[in-house]
Parts: sequence; structure tokens; C-alpha cells
Amino acid sequence: MTLLAFDTATPATVVGVLAPDGTVTERRDDPEPGARPQHSGALLALADAALTAAGVAYADLDRVGVGVGPGGFTGLRIGVSTARALAQSLGVPLVGVSSLRALADGGPAGDPVLAVLDARRGEAFVAAYEDGIEIVAPSVVRPEELPALATRQDGRAWVAVGDGALRFAEELERGGAVVPAPSDPAHRIGAAAVCGLAARAPDVGRDAVVPDYLRVPDADITRRARTP
Repeated sequence: MTLLAFDTATPATVVGVLAPDGTVTERRDDPEPGARPQHSGALLALADAALTAAGVAYADLDRVGVGVGPGGFTGLRIGVSTARALAQSLGVPLVGVSSLRALADGGPAGDPVLAVLDARRGEAFVAAYEDGIEIVAPSVVRPEELPALATRQDGRAWVAVGDGALRFAEELERGGAVVPAPSDPAHRIGAAAVCGLAARAPDVGRDAVVPDYLRVPDADITRRARTP
């Protein structure tokens, strides 16, 4: 299978091309902390660069995959709408993958993983995986709930990864979780994980691939507040 897959759930823009021999070519943009994400400007340029580096043409693609979140509202809209347009223009299937699952799949092999993304508003998006099985479904939680989520009774420790794990490291470590150093690549969603999930995902139809916000977008909250 040859596919193009990308994720824009976090400030980073991550693009990967999976070639028939199983190799993944990654191109990414990782803004400095606090810098504005460049999803709209970087996504297609990174896709072109990854395809060129992999020696793959758009016409060679068998499917397109996209991370559907949870994550930033604007980034998810850009990613999913771009993926839909590409898949439709190429006449290939579009599949969605969980951004939290992609983050977890890039974590330490063999360890139970808590995938934690910074949800802003003082909250975190969290899901837990062990031996490839989802233990805790994706949810949005307050920081004070993290110690309980991070607590295990079997002597093993969750490895917490993601920008949310770094932001809420104190709460997670209080519950017994291990948070790798900030420089550890496990905290970033990687193209290999996104491509791997996209290759295995069932084709449920393009219309079924929608952003998984997990909560009401900020713009909707503002609109409702202004409505008499």
C-alpha cells in the first residue's frame, strides 16, 4: 500500500508517506513554544516535500489518512478538510486515525502509555493504551483528575507522553506516572505512527471522517455567549 497521512491536532504539522516496501518518509514543522501553528501554510508544502523525497507521485497513492484528534479546533479543521479534498480529487479512500492513539504508538515499546495532549482552557485530552489495547477511551479532564488516572495498582507505571504530559507533569507524577524528559521524541506525534494506523484503518467512507473535538469549539462558546 502507498499512502499519504498527516496530523494537525497539535501545533506541529506532521506528514508521512508510506511506500509499498513499508518505509515511511516524514516531513514536519514544529513551531517554537508559544509560536503560532503553521498548519495552513505548511501542510501541502510538507506533503509535496515528503512525496518527492519518497519518490511517490500523488497518482500513486492508494489512500489518504488524517489524524482526527482530539486537538486544536483550527488545526483539525484544516487537516480534515485538506485530507477530504485530496482524497476526493484523487479518487482514493480517506481514513481517520486517533491523534492520541498515534501519540501512544510512538511511545516506549512494551510500556503502558498515557497519551496526554494540552487541551488549553486548563484541561487535557487523555487516553490510555496497554499492549495495543485501549484501556481508557479519549476524554477531556481537569488537571486535578490526572493523579487518579495515573495511579496503577499492579506495580507498573504509566509512561505519560505528549505536550499535555509535559504541562501537567507534576500531577501525573503525583499519581505514579513516568514523564520522559522534554527532549524525548515520544512527546511528538510521529509520521510512522500516523501512517501505520492509516494503513490498518477500515475504509468507512469519506463522509464518516470528521474531527473528534471531544468538546464544544471555542468559537461556538463565544457565539452562544453573544446570542441574546
